Amino acid sequence: MTDISVTDLSALPEPAVIDVREPHEWEAGHAAGAIHIPLGDLPARLGEVPLGVPVHVICAAGGRSLQGAAFLEQHGVDAINVTGGMTAWQQAGLPSVTGGVS
Repeated sequence: MTDISVTDLSALPEPAVIDVREPHEWEAGHAAGAIHIPLGDLPARLGEVPLGVPVHVICAAGGRSLQGAAFLEQHGVDAINVTGGMTAWQQAGLPSVTGGVS
């Protein structure tokens, strides 16, 4: 499995991003365009994961995203862990969206 920094992720044109945090974390702020699938829901919602493209998995700090990326890789997805998660994203001053449908 590979890793990517938040700055490298933010430089990609239209990355596929799955945010595996809990709903209250998602509502507090997430990357625009991310798909919200809490880690515990990932097995049941595997069909919502984009196919044929690298999928970047993000959480708060990197632990849950590492688990999510490993799960996705076991199911044939090209998964990439976002190191530092949304904590690093916000520390880097990258834009985030609050609220929204998960």
